[in-house]
Parts: sequence; C-alpha cells; structure tokens
Amino acid sequence: MFGFLFFVLITPGASEFLCTSSDLELSYTFCDATPHTFTFNVTPCTMANKPIWKAALTWVPWSDITFLKTIFHVWYDGAKALHWRQVLCSGADDQYSVCGALKG
Repeated sequence: MFGFLFFVLITPGASEFLCTSSDLELSYTFCDATPHTFTFNVTPCTMANKPIWKAALTWVPWSDITFLKTIFHVWYDGAKALHWRQVLCSGADDQYSVCGALKG
C-alpha cells in the first residue's frame, strides 16, 4: 500500500483523510487546533496505472499568511520513500503570491 501525508504547518491539531483506496491513502494535518476551511482534492485516488494526478487546493486562512511550510511524507509498503519540506512563505522575498495575503 502507498501512503501519502500532506502537512500544512501553522503549530498540534487534527488529521483528516482525503481519500482511501486499495493502494492509496491521502490525509492532511494542520498543526494547530483551530478548525480550518480547507479542501484538497486529488483525482484519481489510486496509483494503479495513473502516472498523472490532478490536485486542487482551496483554503480560507484565519490569519495573515506570513509563514507557511509544507511537509510531504511518502511511504511505500510500510517504508518511508520520501520526506520533503519546503518553506513556501517566510515573510521576506517570497515567490508565491499567496504569501503576505490578508486573512479571509
């Protein structure tokens, strides 16, 4: 089974499954306890003969975005296959337009 976790770090909170199939589990975790208006869709929810995925992310932030970090953990057959971290917004010279965006 292939597992994939998507973390958006803001500081420990709730985890939720996005999709589950016989060969794939997708979930995300916000690292604070605040409920978020967050939607992340992945199509298709399978690894079998699907080299291309389509993903969409919708999120209404509850505060200004000055710091945003993503962490991807990928497991394959119970072993960690990938650990990737990326700071998307650091507050200085950010390349993404969402950085510095005001809440709501």
